[in-house]
Amino acid sequence: MLSGSVVLLSGSGLVTAISFAYNIAVARFLGPDGFGDATAVYTLLTLLSAATLSFQLISSKIVAQQESLEGKYAGYRGFHRAAWGCSIFGAFLLVVFRTGISNYLNLSDPMLAALLAIGVAFYVPLGCRRGYLLGTYGFGGLAWNLVLEGALRLVGSLLLIWLGLGVRGVILANSAAVAVSYFAVIPKRAGRAPNPVRLGRAMSEISQGFAFYAGQVLINNCDIVLVKHFFVPEVAGLYAAVAMVGRVIYSFSQAVVNSMFPLVAGTQSEERKDLKVIGTSLLLVLSIGSTLALVLRFAPAWVWTDFFGAGFQIAGKYNFPYLLALYAITTVIYSLSAVIITYEMSYKISSASWIQLVFSGVVIAGIYYFHASLREVILVQLVLMLALLLVVTALFLSDSLSISPTAHLDGIQRPLRVLRHVSEDEIIAEFLKSDFGSPIFDNYQKSLRDIVVHPDLDNIDQCTKRRALFFLRHGALWNELPGGTEWYEMELREADLSQVRVFPRAQWRKFAKRNFSILQIADYLRDPENAAEGAFVRKIATIGEMLAEGGGAFGPVLLIGVSESDPLTILDGNHRLVSAIMASPSQVYRLRFLCGLSPRMTECCWYNTNLFTLLRYGRNVVASSVRRRKAEMVRLLQSPG
Repeated sequence: MLSGSVVLLSGSGLVTAISFAYNIAVARFLGPDGFGDATAVYTLLTLLSAATLSFQLISSKIVAQQESLEGKYAGYRGFHRAAWGCSIFGAFLLVVFRTGISNYLNLSDPMLAALLAIGVAFYVPLGCRRGYLLGTYGFGGLAWNLVLEGALRLVGSLLLIWLGLGVRGVILANSAAVAVSYFAVIPKRAGRAPNPVRLGRAMSEISQGFAFYAGQVLINNCDIVLVKHFFVPEVAGLYAAVAMVGRVIYSFSQAVVNSMFPLVAGTQSEERKDLKVIGTSLLLVLSIGSTLALVLRFAPAWVWTDFFGAGFQIAGKYNFPYLLALYAITTVIYSLSAVIITYEMSYKISSASWIQLVFSGVVIAGIYYFHASLREVILVQLVLMLALLLVVTALFLSDSLSISPTAHLDGIQRPLRVLRHVSEDEIIAEFLKSDFGSPIFDNYQKSLRDIVVHPDLDNIDQCTKRRALFFLRHGALWNELPGGTEWYEMELREADLSQVRVFPRAQWRKFAKRNFSILQIADYLRDPENAAEGAFVRKIATIGEMLAEGGGAFGPVLLIGVSESDPLTILDGNHRLVSAIMASPSQVYRLRFLCGLSPRMTECCWYNTNLFTLLRYGRNVVASSVRRRKAEMVRLLQSPG
């Protein structure tokens, strides 16, 4: 992914330099009025790119998922035909509604929209061909195609302006650049093969892609259109220059996304559980965008007037560099959201794309209500993009961190046999007895050892001290259990082990690979390929030998669940149970099992780990930290008796 990102970032850097030169040249030759017209019309092409980028994204996903060259070409061919239908329809709409578009955008020439239709006719099929390049990991070919389009835009615009065509020449050059770029990409033909994409799936994928890019395009470009509508041409031209910075930053983020997407799409689900890919992508986008924002903020204002011309300056506190940096920060925040959404889209139908589309409508409404100044227009977008990032991050983490209690179960589980009801005081006594060797209890070994090793459950004073001692280390853990949890001693046999999961914490997360089944963990540790875990395996084996000699020396295994028929999670005793299974699953009879049951156990993060239960855990940890557990323990030891 890094090598692909470097190639595409290099290409994007060159495209950005060309685009920068294009904007400077057009701005200087046409002035704010003409530059505003050219930017507004080109923004229409960008708005219509929702369909283009949808076909590019889905084409790359389908192509990457096919193993044979024939399958890749068959998947591309089906999407390519549909792309032509979409592009011709879009071009037709532009020609028919050119007058209305011109009036809304206050354009000086109605023919500008009609000239743009030439480029629109090739734009969606171009996206499909670029998707084929991505799907076959042709990052270099894609980079050069993007450079070609940018170079043709620049050279063609300058040539046609020199010939006296003005804004018309710029739009015509943009359309020609799209058409030439389309013919420059020729997918490698292969033998005939059936289309690997079913109609229903194709429609779902295209709908998802269109929703995502419709939202993306609206978020990135609706402000330019609305500013052109609400402000005078000179101010709209200034804003177009500011918004150019956002496009530069977003083009860099797209380079990262374009390298990440087909690679993730072509991987198996187990490989995607390693979040290094998305972590690397987010870090790249954040570092590049933040660096550019800082440079823009501290660059002197005269730099921009030298580049764009004397007309491009803003007096006062909120000058041109301030607006540039503010817009850059807004784009960086949005780019992070786009990385998360596209990561999810690479392997599933993601609801986040529709959420982004809803936010794009909110952005439009926000600018309609708040547009007293250019700064206010940008601030509206900044607040809403921050909200979008929080929402998509919460959804992604909820899905990524989620550990379903039924993830590894097949079929209906038989209920465990309940032997007897057990008090909470007995559970705490057993838990504390097996854990009393922990260093945190060193100061209490002499004074409290007797009541821990030989508990008297009928002695209220002992029970109170054991509870206070237990909460010194395990208060945060115990507070997560639902109030009213009932405890029982259960009979657990070899056939019941498929119901049991290890405690989802510490090194067990590493071994689990997101499947926390106790049987799966045991299989992992038995595998000779996992020699790196040798020390841990030896520790487990030693416990297993001790268990075989005399299981009575070990404390009971504590489990939690919703009912005796539902999956169970080990609260204490991971090592003991894994040791028994690795020695021989039949050895489980040597262990005692105490189980806490509650209909509300799904609210506990140890049993059902997701974003919401983890947030609840965090809240409880903060509340618990206020209490001074050691001081309470001292008061108990100093009390009479």
